[in-house]
Amino acid sequence: MSKLDELAERVERLVLRHEELKRTNALLEQELQSVSSERDSLRARLAAARARIDALLDRIPAERSATVGGGKA
Repeated sequence: MSKLDELAERVERLVLRHEELKRTNALLEQELQSVSSERDSLRARLAAARARIDALLDRIPAERSATVGGGKA
């Protein structure tokens, strides 16, 4: 096999490998987008849950003082 044939074969393999890596990269980008969207959604849900918990915690002292001050000493 001549040097030119070997070089052509190597170039062909490199082209195939490049195409494979491009496909893999595209799939990884899609997966990253999906995971990022899921992360953002979970962050929003966490923030909403924290707000609800904070609202409930803010109500506890008012309810406790009403119970204690309601004639039960």
